[in-house]
Amino acid sequence: MTAKQTVMHISDCYLPRLGGIEVQVAELARIQATAGHMVHVVTATPAHTPDLEEGDAPRLHRIVAPLPFELPVHPRAGRALAHLLAVVAPDVVHVHVGAVSPFAWTAVSQAVRAGLPTVVSVHSMWDPLTSGIYRVLDVAKWRTWPIVTAAVSTAAARPLQDVLGIRAEVRVIPNGFDPVAFQPDPAARTALRTELHLSTDTPLIGMVARYDRQKDHQTFVAAAARLHARMPNVHFVLCGNGVDQSNAELVGWVTAAGLSHRCHILGERNDVARVTAALDLATLSSAYGEGFPNVLGEAMACEVPCVATDVGDSAHVVGDTGRIVPARDSDALAGAWGELLTAGNDELEALGQRARRRVLENFSISRVTHAYEAAYRSVVDSTVGSRQPIPDVP
Repeated sequence: MTAKQTVMHISDCYLPRLGGIEVQVAELARIQATAGHMVHVVTATPAHTPDLEEGDAPRLHRIVAPLPFELPVHPRAGRALAHLLAVVAPDVVHVHVGAVSPFAWTAVSQAVRAGLPTVVSVHSMWDPLTSGIYRVLDVAKWRTWPIVTAAVSTAAARPLQDVLGIRAEVRVIPNGFDPVAFQPDPAARTALRTELHLSTDTPLIGMVARYDRQKDHQTFVAAAARLHARMPNVHFVLCGNGVDQSNAELVGWVTAAGLSHRCHILGERNDVARVTAALDLATLSSAYGEGFPNVLGEAMACEVPCVATDVGDSAHVVGDTGRIVPARDSDALAGAWGELLTAGNDELEALGQRARRRVLENFSISRVTHAYEAAYRSVVDSTVGSRQPIPDVP
């Protein structure tokens, strides 16, 4: 976007949640606002404290319904979204979609109905059930609407392409990372080890991930037990939503593996960059369902080599800067950890430097912002002079 524009991001999920979609939308909105664009973020996620809007920060609109578990869903969002779109009259509407995103789907329909240039980004993998639901909802009609559709990974693009049809264009625009927020930090290494009452030279392997079957913490713990038998000086760190001492299942696995004093369960952290930069190796042990895992890019930006399972676009993200192992294979995961740790500090440092270069060259937030700007230009050009309602939009 060369000229200053008004951009409206719409997402079911947003801060203070700290998942992949939430963080990516917030970062993209921040970068665009800093560049001088008028940026609005609309979400169904409730806030725990009042939102602070200062300086050139994005303008935040929460359309929230009082639902159990603070679900980011609003059963009557259509009218509120239509009103907000009419009042703000954005130059571009950018809708962010997860696996099941009723708020976002409503936003797509309302934006197209209003004749507004619209970009839709799919951030999550659509499994066969999800794809089936969207076929029933006739999402394939999108290809007849004046919108640009993108996915954050080739893995996420495939099921989307299947639903939309082979003639529909699906762009792949990966997630992006701020190399200033995530960078090597020797002080973080010392600080986290001090917090855990460990010596400064203790090897640390960690995973930042919410507690979910998809992330397969059980395989992580099983691999940790195998590595501990060979390298008892290694410690392990787990953190994320639901990854805390109240999680009886997770604590039970750790205890049964004899790792109560070696595997540190830290809960959800607000200093993820600091924790990540403190690791010797970062891991993602997911069994399925990954699109573009943010935690890998964040670790790589911190010059921390990654070991990940071959799920989604993880292998593409890591490239030749770490190791990829089969999903649900604790032996292979432990073996990759051991191989890298025994390779020595010089090899780990070289891998880490290569990893950061890979992020800067391929996945920096600035590159991703430019890619979305191209998508914005494309959809604006296609609707210039024709900002009229689309008659067949429900």
